[in-house]
Amino acid sequence: MKLETMTDLYLHSLKDMHNAEKQLLKALPKLAKGSENSELGAAFQDHLEETKGHVDRLEQIITSLDKRTGGVVCHAMKGLVEEGAEMLEAEGDPEVLDAGLIVAAQKVEHYEIATYGCLREFARLLGRKQDVKLLEATLEEEKAADVKLTEIAMGMVNRAAMV
Repeated sequence: MKLETMTDLYLHSLKDMHNAEKQLLKALPKLAKGSENSELGAAFQDHLEETKGHVDRLEQIITSLDKRTGGVVCHAMKGLVEEGAEMLEAEGDPEVLDAGLIVAAQKVEHYEIATYGCLREFARLLGRKQDVKLLEATLEEEKAADVKLTEIAMGMVNRAAMV
């Protein structure tokens, strides 16, 4: 990989995030199914639908750069998805495991928030105003998903896990 310009870094980072979101398209249905708490399962299902939009936006941006998706594996997301899978395979109290799923999911959200924030700034610096709008929309959805997970954790899951 050769990164000599900000555009090179921007494109590489877009492709990395595209791969990350594709990994999540496979992981989120498993998290939804593996959740004991119905509100948590619904939150994972809702975010799956949003994630499809994230993939579409990234593809739109990458295509506008006259490039193709693919060629980059997001190893960070691969590790984060594996942590969620470990929680799904763990044995124990279902409420405790739900709390663990929230931890794993919030790690993902925080990674995505950091990455989309950087991508938005790169787009701004490169004068790609339409990309800024698309990335901002995704960033706001990721932040909202993180808040929703916090609300579910604090509202019921963590307390149920303490019993």
